Amino acid sequence: MASNPRQIYKERFLRWLDSDKLNEKEKSELRSIESDDEEIKERFSDYLSFGTAGLRGVMAMGTHNMNIYTVCHATQGFADYLNAGGIADAASRGIVIAYDSRINSKEFAQAAAAVMANNGIKVYLFDDIRPTPELSYAIRTLGAAAGINITASHNPKQYNGYKAYSEDGAQLSPEQADAVSKKIMEADIFDDVKLNDGDFEAAIESGKINIIGCSIDEGFLSCVMSQPICPEIVSKAADKLVIVYTPLYGTGYRLVPEAMKRLGIKHIYTVDEQMTPNGNFPSTPFPNPELPQVFELAVKLANEKGADIIIANDPDADRTGVMIRSDKGEFITLTGNQIGAMLLDYIIRAEKEFGKLSNEAFAVKTIVTTDIVTKICKVHGVKLYDVLTGFKFIGKVVSDREAELGRPVDKDYLLGFEESNGYNRGTYVRDKDAVCATVMLCEMAAYYQAHGKSVYEGLCDMYSRYGLYKEHTENIYMEGIDGAERMKNLMSRLRSCPPEKIGEEKIRFIGDYLDETITDTETGGKSGTNLPKSDVLVYETESGNKVIVRPSGTEPKIKIYYLLHSDSNNESELENTLEIYMGTVKKLLQV
Repeated sequence: MASNPRQIYKERFLRWLDSDKLNEKEKSELRSIESDDEEIKERFSDYLSFGTAGLRGVMAMGTHNMNIYTVCHATQGFADYLNAGGIADAASRGIVIAYDSRINSKEFAQAAAAVMANNGIKVYLFDDIRPTPELSYAIRTLGAAAGINITASHNPKQYNGYKAYSEDGAQLSPEQADAVSKKIMEADIFDDVKLNDGDFEAAIESGKINIIGCSIDEGFLSCVMSQPICPEIVSKAADKLVIVYTPLYGTGYRLVPEAMKRLGIKHIYTVDEQMTPNGNFPSTPFPNPELPQVFELAVKLANEKGADIIIANDPDADRTGVMIRSDKGEFITLTGNQIGAMLLDYIIRAEKEFGKLSNEAFAVKTIVTTDIVTKICKVHGVKLYDVLTGFKFIGKVVSDREAELGRPVDKDYLLGFEESNGYNRGTYVRDKDAVCATVMLCEMAAYYQAHGKSVYEGLCDMYSRYGLYKEHTENIYMEGIDGAERMKNLMSRLRSCPPEKIGEEKIRFIGDYLDETITDTETGGKSGTNLPKSDVLVYETESGNKVIVRPSGTEPKIKIYYLLHSDSNNESELENTLEIYMGTVKKLLQV
C-alpha cells in the first residue's frame, strides 16, 4: 500500500509501464517521460473527474488523460451502473453511441461499444460522425436507456471527451453522474474492464452492436424542419439572401447545409477548406464559434460573395456562432447572448404575427445568460424559467412542463439557450442543437430581409425596444494537477469574506447556489434559489447589474460573468461600468 502521494502516482505509472494491456507504442510514450517526475505526477496523481459533463482531457497515456484505457474504464463503470438498475431495463433497451471528427473519436467509440456489448447491453452505434443533437434524438426515438458521445466539443485538437446521456436524451443528472463516478472508481482500470482484441468485430457479427445511420438522419432532419415558423418568408427573401456557412471541420458538414437547402435558402456558400472533417483543425487551432478568429476564412468568402450573415458550428455541431455585416459594412461577431436574444425575440414576434403563439408559451435560459431575455418575455407575456448552467437543466424544464400539462409542449416551448452559444428549440432533443439553430437563424435573416432590414438593423431594433444590455465573460485558468483545489479555495474565500460593493455600487443581493440561498444584504433576510445545489455565487447590485462567479464544469477555469444594462441606453456608460466592475473583481479575486 502506498504511503504518500508520490508513491501513489509512481506506482500507477510503473503499473501502466509493466502492464501487458499496453502496446509497444504506448509504453514507448511512457518511457519518454520516465525521468520527468512532474509530468508523471500530472498524468498519474489522479483520475479524470467524471461529472455531469462526463470526461474531458488531453489525449495521452495516463489516468488523468483521455486514452483507450480511461475511456473503457469509464464505460465499464457506466455499464455497471446500468446493470445495477441505475436505469430500468437498460440491457434490453440499449445504449446509443456517437462520435465526432476528433483524433481517436472513432476508436474510442468502438471500444466503448465493445465494452457495453460485453456487459450484456444492447448497443446502437452510428456508422460515421454525427452532430451531438442527433445522438439525443436517437436515444429518444429508439427508446434507449442511455447514450455516449465521444467529443470534446470546441476544445483544441489535443483534447477529447466522453459525454454520458440518460434515457430522456439529456446528459446525466448530477445524482446519476455521482453514481456512475462511484462505479468507475470501484472498477480496476485493467482487471475489471471487459474488453479484448477482436471484441468489437465479434459483437457486430453477433448482433450485439447494431450500426445505425440514414434512417436516423432523416427522422432527425424531419424534426428540425418542423421548427421554422413561416418557411414561406424564406421564399420571399431567397433571391437576395446570401449566407456563408462553416462546420469548422466537424460533424455539421453534411446535415446542416442539407437543412438550409430544405428550408429554401438558395445562396449558401461553404468554406471549402473547413468542410472536410479533420481532427487537426488546420486553420482553427481553437475551433470555438464564439471566437472571431475562427471566422477569418469565412469573412474572406463572405466579402467575395456579398453575404449578409456567416454561421459557424463547433466540431460536434451543438454550438452556433454568427457574424453579421454592420452598418459600416464590416463583419462583427455576435455574442451567444445576442444570438439567443435575437432568436427568441424573432420567434415570439413571428409567432404572434402569424397567429401561432401559444397561451402556454415559455422559454428557458440559464442564470448566467443575458437579462434582456427577462425583459423580452415580460413585454410579450411569455413565461421564462431560469436554470443552472447546462442543457440537462433546460431539458428538465421541458420534461416537467410535459408532465405538469399531461401533453406534449411542442407548440409551447419557444427556445432554450445559454450564453455559451448553445440553443434548443423543439422537444425531440434534450441538448444543444446547432442544426436547428442554424435553420432558425436563416429564417430570422430571411424575415428581416423580407422586411427590408439587415440582421444588424434587427439587432439595433431589439435594443431600441427593450433597452441596452451588455454582457462580458472572463476566464481565470487554473491548470495543473492542483487546479481543482485552487478553484475550490477561491470559492471558499469568497464565501467566507463576501464583498460589500462592486465599484461604488452596493451589493444588494448575494445568491449562493451551493447552500441554495439568496441573501438580502440590507435586511439580512434569506430566500431559496429554488434550484439544485451548484457551486455558483451571484452578486446583484442596487442598479440590478450582476456579477456571477462559478468554476467551469468542463475546463480548469473559474468563469466570471458580467450582466449589465443601461436605463438610458448609453453605450459608453455601460463600457465604463464594465471596466470598473472588472477592476474591482480582479482585486477581489487577487488575480
